[in-house]
Amino acid sequence: MSLKRIDLLICCGSGCVSAGSLKIKERFHEVLAEHNLTNEVNIIETGCMGPCDYGPVMVIYPEGIFYKKVSPEDVPEIVAEHFIKGRPVARLMLQEEEKTISTHKDIPFYEKQIKVALENCGYINPESLEEYIATGGYEALAKILTEMKAQDVINVIKESGLRGRGGGGFPTHIKWQMVHDKQADQKYIICNGDEGDPGAFMDRSLLEGDPHRILEGMMIAAFAMGATNGFFYIRAEYPLAIKRIKMAIQQAKDIGLMGQNVFDSGFSFDAEVRTGAGAFVCGEEMALIHSIEGQRGNPTPKPPYPAVQGLWGKPTVVNNVETLGNVSTILRKGAGWFASMGTEKSKGTKVFALTGDIKNTGLVEVPMGTSLREMIFDVGGGMIGDHKFKAVQLGGPSGGCLTVDHLDTPVDYENLKARGAMMGSGGVIVMNEEKCMVNVAKFFMDFCVEESCGKCSPCRIGLKQMLEILERITTGYGREGDIEELQRLGESISKLSLCGLGQTAPNPVLSTIRYFRDEYEAHIRDHSCSTKVCTDLMHFNIDKDRCIGCSLCARKCPTNCITGSREEKFTIHQLDCVKCGNCFDVCPVKAIDKVPGMHPEVEAHRADVAKAAHHYDD
Repeated sequence: MSLKRIDLLICCGSGCVSAGSLKIKERFHEVLAEHNLTNEVNIIETGCMGPCDYGPVMVIYPEGIFYKKVSPEDVPEIVAEHFIKGRPVARLMLQEEEKTISTHKDIPFYEKQIKVALENCGYINPESLEEYIATGGYEALAKILTEMKAQDVINVIKESGLRGRGGGGFPTHIKWQMVHDKQADQKYIICNGDEGDPGAFMDRSLLEGDPHRILEGMMIAAFAMGATNGFFYIRAEYPLAIKRIKMAIQQAKDIGLMGQNVFDSGFSFDAEVRTGAGAFVCGEEMALIHSIEGQRGNPTPKPPYPAVQGLWGKPTVVNNVETLGNVSTILRKGAGWFASMGTEKSKGTKVFALTGDIKNTGLVEVPMGTSLREMIFDVGGGMIGDHKFKAVQLGGPSGGCLTVDHLDTPVDYENLKARGAMMGSGGVIVMNEEKCMVNVAKFFMDFCVEESCGKCSPCRIGLKQMLEILERITTGYGREGDIEELQRLGESISKLSLCGLGQTAPNPVLSTIRYFRDEYEAHIRDHSCSTKVCTDLMHFNIDKDRCIGCSLCARKCPTNCITGSREEKFTIHQLDCVKCGNCFDVCPVKAIDKVPGMHPEVEAHRADVAKAAHHYDD
C-alpha cells in the first residue's frame, strides 16, 4: 500500500518539552525506522500550539488530527493504527461532553481566538527560514524597502492603532516618529524579551515559535526610524529563545535579508542578542538599556526619554516582542484590517498566558475587548472541578485582582485600568474560592521587594514596609489601622517611585483591599483565614468521636505534639503544633479537621507574651 506524505507536527514549546515531547519525537524516529516509514513521515518540531494543559500535543496532517497528552508508549499504536491502517487513535483525541473532537480546527479552545502575532506558532518549524517565507514571511520587508518611504511605514502603524504590548500601551508610532525625526549619526532598535512576570510566557513562546517574525518586525521598525543596529535583550533563562533568534539572524544574513544594502535598497541593518541575568527591573526600558551597556540595570529619571537619549546616548526605540510580532502582518494585510479588530482605543489582538485554576491553561490570542468571562469560561473552559471563580490577577505582580462582578469587563487598556488592574504584558492568573487574597497580595509584594533595584527610597523602603505589614496580618499580629497604612503607603509609592516597577507594585495590595477588604478585616480582627491558607490563622483538631485511636497521626508528628491512646483517643497540644499537616494527611478515617481561626489556647498564649513584653518595656 502506498502512503501519502504525512506531516507530524509535535509541539516543542517549553510547556510540552517539560512534559516530554522531545522523548516522543525520538520514539517516533525509532518506530518509523522499524516500519520503514522514515521517508513517508515528515516530523516537524514546532513552537507552542497553545493548549498547554493538554500537553504533550501534536497535529497530524493532511487530516489535521489533534492528539493530546501523548506519551512515548503511545507512539507504536499511532504508527500502526493511524499511519499504516489509516485509523486515527480515538482515545488520544479530545473529549468534550461525550463528543470526540478529532481535528485541530474544531477544538473549542481556539473558537474565539484570532491569531496575528501567533499566526505561525505551532504551524511551522521555527528553525526553517524556508517555512517562514512560505507563509508570507519577509514579504512586508520586501514591500517597504522597494515601494515605501520611512514615513509611509510610520503612517501605516499609526492608522492601525498598534500600541505597545509590553504593558504600558504607549502608541507604537509615536516612539518610531520621535526617533525618525531625531537627527543622529547612529540610532538603535531594541526588542525587549526580558519577560519576568510570574506565570507569563507570551514573549518566550513567540521567540521560540516564530523567531523570523520578530526579526522582520524589528527590521521594519529600524527602516521606519532610520536605525542600522538592533539588539534582542532576552533573559538567560530562555536558552531556546536565544538559540532560535541567533539562528534566525544568521539565516537572514546568509541569504542577504540582513546586512549591507538589503534588496539593493540602500538599507543596511545588523542585529545581535544580549542576555539578561534575570532581574525583573530590567524589563523597564532604561534599566534594560543600562544592562546592554554593561552597567547595573537601574532605571534613571525621564526625561530624557530613550527616543532622545537612549543606548550609548543615541536615539533608541524599545519595543516588546509581541509589539514587533504584529508589525509584518499589519504591513501585509493593511492598517484597516488590524484596526477592524478590538475597541475604539485598543486595536487588534492581545496574547495572554492563561493560567491558574481553570481547565484549559495555555497561550491564547483574542481580540481586544473580549470579556474576561469569554476568556476564562469559553477559551479557558471554566473552573476545575466543582470550584467557583473568585478572582483573576491581570498584569502580573504590577497588576491587580478583579472579581466575579468584573467578568463582563472588556479586556483593554482603559477598562482594566479603571478597575484597578492593568493589561501588563499579558499574564492572567485565575483563582478559585480556596485562595486567600491577603496571601496572594503578600506573594506579589514579596516578589516586588525581591526584584526592586533599591535605587529609590519609595520602592526600596516603602515596599518592604508594605510586605512587613502583610506578613504581620497573615501571621495573626495584624492590628487596627494596618489596612489604612497599606493604602497610604501604596498610594505614596505609586506617586513617588522612579520607574514602572515601583509605581505599579502596590496594585495587587490596593486592588485586593478594594475588592476583598472583608478578608483583611477577618485576618486582623478575628485572627481567621476563611480559606485556611494562612497557617497561623487556622488549626488542626481531632474529633474524638471519629478517632479510632490508631496512633498514626502521633507517629507522623515531627514535634510530638499529639498524645493519647486507643481508649482516650488522641489530642493535639496546640502550643507545640507547627501546622505541618502530616496528621491531616495520614489519618485513615479523616478524623482530623482543618479549622479556620487561631486556636483559643494559642491566642491566649500570644496575649500573655505580648503583655509580658509590654511590661518589660515599661
